[in-house]
Amino acid sequence: MEILWVLMALVMMGFVLIPFLRRRRGMIEQVSPGHPDAADPATYGFLREEELDIRMPGPDQDLLDVLDLVQRTQDYRAAMQLLAGTEITGELRWQRVQAFAGAASLELQQRPGGVSETPGGQWLRVWRAEHPKDAGGAAVHAEFLVQQAWRTSTRGTDEFRIIMEEAKDACGQAALVSPGDPVPYIVELSVARGLAYPQPEFEQLWLKILDRAPAHMGAHLAALHYWCEKWHGSRELANSFAEAAAARAPQGSLLAAMPLFAVFEHLPEVNLVSSFYQSEVVEKAIHGALFAVHAARPDDPMLAHVRHLLVFFLVRAERWSEAMNQLIHIDGHVGALPWTLSPDPAAEFAVYRALAVAGYEANGGSPASLPH
Repeated sequence: MEILWVLMALVMMGFVLIPFLRRRRGMIEQVSPGHPDAADPATYGFLREEELDIRMPGPDQDLLDVLDLVQRTQDYRAAMQLLAGTEITGELRWQRVQAFAGAASLELQQRPGGVSETPGGQWLRVWRAEHPKDAGGAAVHAEFLVQQAWRTSTRGTDEFRIIMEEAKDACGQAALVSPGDPVPYIVELSVARGLAYPQPEFEQLWLKILDRAPAHMGAHLAALHYWCEKWHGSRELANSFAEAAAARAPQGSLLAAMPLFAVFEHLPEVNLVSSFYQSEVVEKAIHGALFAVHAARPDDPMLAHVRHLLVFFLVRAERWSEAMNQLIHIDGHVGALPWTLSPDPAAEFAVYRALAVAGYEANGGSPASLPH
């Protein structure tokens, strides 16, 4: 089961965000109100660092059980059944498609096969061969190809372009077998980024997604990545896209948190002091994300993603109590941005958690005063 930790971050819609995180010692010295070892997160019921689950941002036991079964037996049928029973336009189905594709891709990377060895991920090939019109299998195959391109090839090379073109064809086939399904088009957003679609072609693709799932946050995050790369990381255009998404967000939608993701995308690498994180732009983005979290359904699959990013910003802004309020909801799972940008996501998360606890207690907080 060690195949999952990259699934929600590496592909959280095909993301590979900027690696700006600094060494933990430097971060502690600049942010901490006191050495974080002075406070013990265990007194708040938080898990030890070695117990943190780095595979996903939050719990999805059905997915974990099915992945375990598929990998042990190399039988795809449980995966096909799980996707068939998952709401077609929801965030959860998109995340599960990514997880199955990531599992197959990582298996293949670990076991490329040979004369006497079956290549990893064979269950996906059998799935596609035996059920070519199954919507779940078609979507997983398309996402598998996208992940293969980003993971095994160098962008701009012939190999990368060939795999991405194959992925584009696979997205078209997946869309044909499931006309109302937004997932094939969301997968294609990563293709659009990789192949640098011209703006009119991208906008046509985006309209197809909006027709099927206008409030799909995973799709919006993938589109945000396209705009950042298309326009050479233009902060203004990325922020404009994110703010427009937040403005039209329906009641209870986490799209109101989009500006925070846009700020994260363009964080200045050299500015790690708290004053930046207390600036008007960041404060406004944090406020929108907190509002979104408060209004969201407790079972929204994207809720944990927003909470994890909020912890990062709230700790940086020295808003210790608010950071602790987020931590009590997400502790235990750390497979989300920004932790997965680190080679050791659990350690990165544990540092921020320790900073939050230290800051909270330095300002009079205690386990008894923290709401549960």
